[in-house]
Amino acid sequence: MDNALRLIGLARKGGFVEVGEEPVGAATRAHKARLVVLAADAADNTLRRAAHFAQAGSAPAVQTPYTKGELGLAVGRSSCAMLALTDHGLAAAFARKLAEADGEQYGDTAAELEEKAQRALQRQKEQRRHEKKLERAAAKPWAAPAKPASPKGAEGRKKQVRKGPGTGTKRGGGRHVT
Repeated sequence: MDNALRLIGLARKGGFVEVGEEPVGAATRAHKARLVVLAADAADNTLRRAAHFAQAGSAPAVQTPYTKGELGLAVGRSSCAMLALTDHGLAAAFARKLAEADGEQYGDTAAELEEKAQRALQRQKEQRRHEKKLERAAAKPWAAPAKPASPKGAEGRKKQVRKGPGTGTKRGGGRHVT
């Protein structure tokens, strides 16, 4: 089996592939499809529908040199005319493998998907940094802000002298213990 088809098998195991016309249509409408893949022997109606799905979901569609049987074998079915890859990295890697075989036909798509994959990776890194920053901030216990020092300072205060037990004032108006 070709390396590009192995990537589709990995995507299936990872849950990053939608197989068939209805799931591909739903994935593209939800803007989750990153690349729509078509078999070389797909019907004209299937090609037209895939082009419509790709346009609606802003995802490129490529017709591969693989037959329905070969694509089906990669995803664990008897045949598959249309599938969608939903992961940026896997879609870019698949397009890169196709471009290695035929750069003229798949080169532009591979470059576009590579750029999108790099932007998605950058967003993921920024999200992880933000989450770590929030975790570090949450780990610190809250402390009250420090009170500003009075203008007189500690030397300018007078101590209150108590006369005897229980007296609250200097005049002796407190209670007596007997």
